[in-house]
Amino acid sequence: MAFASSLRSLGRSGLFALSVLRASKPDADFFAELVKEIYKVGARSLPIIVVGGAFVGLVLTLQGYRTLATFGASDALSTLLGLSLYRELGPVLTALLFIGRAGSSIAAELGLMRATDQIKALELMAIDPLAKAVAPRFWAAILCVPLLTGFFCSLAIAASWFEAVRVLGLDNGTFWSALQNSVDAWDDFGVALLKSAVFGGTSALVAAYAGFHAEPTIEGTSVATTRAVVNASLLVLMLNFVMSALLFK
Repeated sequence: MAFASSLRSLGRSGLFALSVLRASKPDADFFAELVKEIYKVGARSLPIIVVGGAFVGLVLTLQGYRTLATFGASDALSTLLGLSLYRELGPVLTALLFIGRAGSSIAAELGLMRATDQIKALELMAIDPLAKAVAPRFWAAILCVPLLTGFFCSLAIAASWFEAVRVLGLDNGTFWSALQNSVDAWDDFGVALLKSAVFGGTSALVAAYAGFHAEPTIEGTSVATTRAVVNASLLVLMLNFVMSALLFK
């Protein structure tokens, strides 16, 4: 019974995603809503991304230096940092922070729209609620999460450089040359942006689906928000494994 229910939910989710894509029409109203959502889900997520990136860089540097110094390989610290950030930690942690900050907001907003009959009101006015309320959020997430990942990785590397060079005493030239030689523009940075776009779109769709189909009550909105965060986080982790297996050989 539970398996059949999971299959039905998966099928409805797929149909919902297709409906969102069909509802994405590049007109003036769409772009106006898109700009608003870019500010809400992107610009407002910057503080947590900046702080998170800086402290992840500091922790990676501290733990990496201790481990590498044991084997006399402390000069490879920036190589370890760059590959870890761009290949795995940057896209994944950015997506998880995005889900906690913006994904929960998307689910809650759509859930409240359902609870207060705003979605029905849009339908009565012959306005597609998917085009008005869901599609701009979906495309804003696809555009913003790669940019947020870039900020996250940049702040992590800057914090790592400060701790490695200014605090731990590593050579500045060695730090940057090792990082430059180890990180490839496409295989690492490009794939990180690709992963981030997929994670952003997936997170927004999961959050929007949960909120759009929430029970029309305050409790239903709360349950939908929790479900959106949990499901989106797990899906990002699973997608990361699949994409890493396919893209990094």
